[in-house]
Amino acid sequence: MTDAMNHATRRALLATGAATALTLGTVSFAEAAEGPGGPAAGPGGPEGRGGAAGTGDLVRSVSGTLPPGSPDFVYLPVELPKGVRELHVAYAYDRPAVPAGTQGNALDIGLFDQRGTALGGRGFRGWSGGARKEFFVRADEATPGYVAGPLRAGTWYVALSPYTIAPQGLAYTVTVTLRLGAPAPAVPPVYPPERARGRGRAWYRGDCHLHTVHSDGRRTPAEVAALARAAGLDFLAGTEHNTHAGHGAWADSAGDDLLVLLGEEVTTRTGHVLALGTDPGTFVDWRYRARENRFGRFAREIRRAGGLVVPAHPQATCIGCAWKFGFGDADAVEVWNGPYTPDDEVSLAGWDGALARGRWTPAMGNSDAHRDPDLVGTPQTVVLADELSRGAILDGLRAGRSYVAESSSVSVEFTLTDAHGRTTGLGERLTVPPDEPVTARLRVTGAPQGGTVRLVTDQGVLFTAPATGTAEWTTSAARSAYVRAEVRHPVTAPPLPGALSAFTNPVFLQAR
Repeated sequence: MTDAMNHATRRALLATGAATALTLGTVSFAEAAEGPGGPAAGPGGPEGRGGAAGTGDLVRSVSGTLPPGSPDFVYLPVELPKGVRELHVAYAYDRPAVPAGTQGNALDIGLFDQRGTALGGRGFRGWSGGARKEFFVRADEATPGYVAGPLRAGTWYVALSPYTIAPQGLAYTVTVTLRLGAPAPAVPPVYPPERARGRGRAWYRGDCHLHTVHSDGRRTPAEVAALARAAGLDFLAGTEHNTHAGHGAWADSAGDDLLVLLGEEVTTRTGHVLALGTDPGTFVDWRYRARENRFGRFAREIRRAGGLVVPAHPQATCIGCAWKFGFGDADAVEVWNGPYTPDDEVSLAGWDGALARGRWTPAMGNSDAHRDPDLVGTPQTVVLADELSRGAILDGLRAGRSYVAESSSVSVEFTLTDAHGRTTGLGERLTVPPDEPVTARLRVTGAPQGGTVRLVTDQGVLFTAPATGTAEWTTSAARSAYVRAEVRHPVTAPPLPGALSAFTNPVFLQAR
């Protein structure tokens, strides 16, 4: 890219809002394609595949600088001629020193094909964020995170997404290599089954927020599945950042003993949301912020694909991670994410506050495990379902017939029983005369040594006892709109309570 193009690009960027996009000048291979043989050397081969570029490969490099305040997405058009068997892209950017407390450079990357970059369109061909510095796409195979398939002639787009930009700007170089020749036959994806053997109507344990090498994880699906089995899980969900390309990688890891759900972690600049249990091959776009009022459209897309809308780690402190879209479109919310931390305590308090105001959104807990030493199944959601199938598990989660535990060694039984012996469980409603006594009964196995159990209503914590055996407490519909249970570790930093070992969704009381 010439200096004149750099200056023009800088002016255009400065005139563009942060949540919009910019398209750069087109990278054309027409002249090289018409030459006698094209360049004889180029960049190294794609990650884990191939080697150096050879005779007949077409190579172009483009450099530029993104100033602070650049759009969230900058598209580099690439003209693909006919006869391309592999597209390879590599990129690099500078990381200058910045003052303390100032964000440095971070640049994500992805790819759209000749069908274009329209929001929610069909052109998406892959995303690796900042996890990889190069990728390839062919008809039969692609770098994890990218979608294999035809390389049709037309304008493709390398998507650059500046996550943060240093005060000095972000200088980048993108190198595109086209490898010519007849394409290999396409390989149709094989997806995991939607049902496992199960135990009929029972409590099933699962972890529904997991990453592999198909986004920024470091484990293969097979390794994650092995860890899930070792953690005592019955089901899991693969939720890669902003891509569905890994959906076809799970079939060999599922089995009669392990149900694998598919999905995506939709990673916007103003919060992350799990598209949980969607149809195979479902892609959900992420290129919008809360202020653009577009999320409702994609929440509906998730539901049309059979999935649940689950805001993830809503109070996380990483840039862009905290949930800013509100919970009106949520089917559940991930209250506990990974090892218990203060932001989970804040999420729990916010969720309980919404309950007290009458907004009922079932709670979940997941590990968000990416790599060692992240523990798969810490925490895990335990759901009452009619069978171990995609539909039954999602039904149980949607209804809130579930609790969250730090491991498979912790089990909770929690019910409300009226004066006539009618018993109601998690996520359900018990209708009684306003002053009729109702007994809350909590039984915990595997509770932490020295821990406590707490019963929480819309008034707050009204009952506390040592976490040993069975605890009972009496309330009424006049006194409590709901009752939920917590199992806590011993206090380590008063006045804060101890970390959670488990917590339940509420059982509701209604006066008649």
